[in-house]
Amino acid sequence: MTRNVLVTGATGYVGGRLVPRLLEEGHPVRCLVRDPARLKGRPWVDKVDLTCGDLLRPETLKEAFEDIDTAFFLVHTMQGGEGFHERDLDCARNFAQAARSAGVRRIVYLGALGRSDDGALSKHLRSRQAVADELRAHGPDVLEFRAGVIVGSGSLSFELIRDLTERLPVMICPRWVYTLAQPIAIRDVLSYLVGSIEAEGGSHVVEIGGAQRLSYGDMMMGYAKARGLRRWMIPVPVLTPRLSSYWVHFVTPVPSSIARPLIEGLRNEVVADTREARRLFPHIDPITYNEAVERALRRIHDHTLNTTWYDSLSSSMRARPVELHVTEGMIVERRVRQLEVSPADAFRAFSGLGGERGWLYLDWTWRVRGIIDRLLGGVGMRRGRRHPDEIRVGDVVDFWRVEAVEPDRLMRLRAEMKVPGRAWLQFEAVPTDEGCELRQTAFFAPRGLFGLMYWYLLYPVHGFIFGGLVDGVARLAREARAARRDEPRLPQAATL
Repeated sequence: MTRNVLVTGATGYVGGRLVPRLLEEGHPVRCLVRDPARLKGRPWVDKVDLTCGDLLRPETLKEAFEDIDTAFFLVHTMQGGEGFHERDLDCARNFAQAARSAGVRRIVYLGALGRSDDGALSKHLRSRQAVADELRAHGPDVLEFRAGVIVGSGSLSFELIRDLTERLPVMICPRWVYTLAQPIAIRDVLSYLVGSIEAEGGSHVVEIGGAQRLSYGDMMMGYAKARGLRRWMIPVPVLTPRLSSYWVHFVTPVPSSIARPLIEGLRNEVVADTREARRLFPHIDPITYNEAVERALRRIHDHTLNTTWYDSLSSSMRARPVELHVTEGMIVERRVRQLEVSPADAFRAFSGLGGERGWLYLDWTWRVRGIIDRLLGGVGMRRGRRHPDEIRVGDVVDFWRVEAVEPDRLMRLRAEMKVPGRAWLQFEAVPTDEGCELRQTAFFAPRGLFGLMYWYLLYPVHGFIFGGLVDGVARLAREARAARRDEPRLPQAATL
C-alpha cells in the first residue's frame, strides 16, 4: 500500500538517502525544509513536494502535515552548544503537536542506543531519548528506532574510523576505543525505516544493530584489513573525552565540537536487544561489519556518495546559512578574464575546484591555511568534496560551503574557516560574442577593526593567490575546449 510520507532532515545524511528509497517503493513524499535551495541538485528533488517551514516556528508547519500518513522525524543537534537540548525538545514538541492536529497515523524517529537507567549515559544520548519521549507525549503513535554506529560511505562514524585508520599507522587508544558497540550498515537502517510504514500499529521502541558486536578498535582493525593496511594500537589508561576530541579534531575532518559528544556517548556499551526488531521486521537480515565496509569503500571509489555527514549545516562552524548582502561595509574584489570558450567549459573548470584536484595555484598555501584553521578550532581542509566533478547547493568544498549554483553560469562559496568577518568566493561564466567572460569575485564583510586589518594586511598574499587561481581556471577551461576539438570524429556516411 502506498502512503503519503513527510520527511524532515532531507538535507542530512540519513534523510537524504531515505527519500529516494521511499520514492522507489512508490510512496508520495513531501519534504519539510527551512531552505528549499539546499536540495537543489539532488536527482530526486523534482519528484517530491517541497514545503518550507521551521520546526521552531509551529505556525509554519500546518501545510506540511496535510494528508500525511507517516511522518519521519530525522533532525537533531549533533554539535551541542548552549541550549541544544531545549531546542531539540521544542522541535519535537512542535512536530508532534502538528502531526496530531493533522491526523497523522504514525511518527517514525531514529534515535540512539543506550540504557536510560545507566548513570554513564552521555548528555547527548540522554537528549536523543528525551526527544522520543517528547514525541510520544504530544503526538500520535511513535515507532522509535535506536541505533548506534551507522556504517556507510559518508557517515560520521564510518568516516571517523576511516580517517583515523588511514592517517595513523600507530594509534594511541584511550578506553573508549575498546567500548563494545553493534555497528549497522546504512543499507539496513534504511530498510528498517522504509519498513516502518507498514509495520504493526501502536508505539514501539525498536533497537537495531548489525550482525556483530565490536569495539571501535575492532572496527578500525577491520577497516585496515579491508584496505590492506598494517596498523598497531597502543592502549593508554586515561584520556578524557575532551582531550580525545581535540586529538580527533587535529587528525580528522571532524571538529572537536562534534567529536566530543560522539566520544562521550562511548563511555557505556551501545549494543542492541534486537528481539523486537526480529519480531516486527523478520524479513530484514542485517549484514556484517565487513560487508558494510566493503560496500562503503566501493561507493567512495566509484564517487557515488549520495550524502555525507557534513551535508547538514549543523556540522559546520555556523549553525545557520548566511545570505550574501552587498552593503557599504562589504569589500568586493573582482578579477575578469575574456575566454574563447563556452560558459559550460568555464563552469566545469571552476565547479571542480578543491578536493583532490586542489586550487590550481600554490596549493601548499591553501593547505597551510587549512592547518592554521584547525589550530584555531575551525573546519580545516580535510573535508574535501563529495564528488570530484558534480556540485550542488549545500556541498562542502574543503573549508567552503556551496551557497549557490546555476548550471553553466555561477557558483558561490561561503567561507566556513575562521575569519574575522564573513567571506564568499564567487565564480561566473557570462556569455559573450567570442565565448565567455570569466569573473572571479571575493566578498568580505569585516567584523570590526580587526576584520579590516586582516583584509588589508593579507591583501598582497590574497591578491597573488587569487590572481593565480583565476588564471588556473581559465587555463583549465581552454584545455577542456582544446581536448574536445582534438577528439576523433566518426566519418559521416556518404550521401547517396
